Amino acid sequence: MKILISADMEGATGVTWPADVLPGTPEWQRCRSMFTSDVNAAVLGFFDGGADEVLVNEAHWTMRNLLLEQLDERVEMLTGRHKSLSMVEGVQHGDVDGIAFVGYHAGAGMEGVLAHTYLANSLTGVWLNGERASEGLLNARVVAEYGVPVVLVTGDDVACEDALGYAPEALKVAVKDHVSRYAAVCRTPARTAADIRAAAKEAVQLAVRQEPVDEGPFTVAVEFDAEHLAMAATVVPGVARTGERRIAYTSGTMYEGIRTFKAVTTIVSAAIEEQYG
Repeated sequence: MKILISADMEGATGVTWPADVLPGTPEWQRCRSMFTSDVNAAVLGFFDGGADEVLVNEAHWTMRNLLLEQLDERVEMLTGRHKSLSMVEGVQHGDVDGIAFVGYHAGAGMEGVLAHTYLANSLTGVWLNGERASEGLLNARVVAEYGVPVVLVTGDDVACEDALGYAPEALKVAVKDHVSRYAAVCRTPARTAADIRAAAKEAVQLAVRQEPVDEGPFTVAVEFDAEHLAMAATVVPGVARTGERRIAYTSGTMYEGIRTFKAVTTIVSAAIEEQYG
């Protein structure tokens, strides 16, 4: 049995503000250990539960944040950019039985600690077939096309509540409780590690490969905080402007949908000017 862990940082233990997740800052350096602790707890729990292999895919920012030397020796880690499926790279090879979203967060325009979707700001909302979408929802729809169930989600309490919509059967572990975008009531790393490990051990039972799900077509709509970003996004083939600050596109599969979304956010990030956005 093989488990894939998609590891993001905003939903990690102790993380509450931008410097905590911004590579190169002293705060990021400190929070890397707590992020690694969360991931390693999931790794240990999955092995406790009977997993044969665990692959960790780094999914935050530069995708070079986890401390490999602090992980269990049995694990393997996919680190760095760029990847065909970004946050869920590795799921497409047909050998993954279950996936965990560790350190996840709520989506752009939602309540939640450091809530966003792909870009730290500039996106004020993302919708998938009319439903407000977080990274968790988008990625869950991608992995469903490969028959891989989401078995565990960790993050703040809002991220766990969000996961009820896209992975109702998955185990959820809240490592902190949302107070505001930049504040939370946090549990200690020792406590969250124990909670995550116990949940991961139980979640192994849910790691049963399923029939691939074909729910397409998928229409993704995105709202930005400035009109020029909507204009910039239309450089991507198939993306059309639907309002002053909105764009949309339709893809036959979520594989295509998430790759187009990545292209949109990459183009848009290059169109953002310092201070004025």
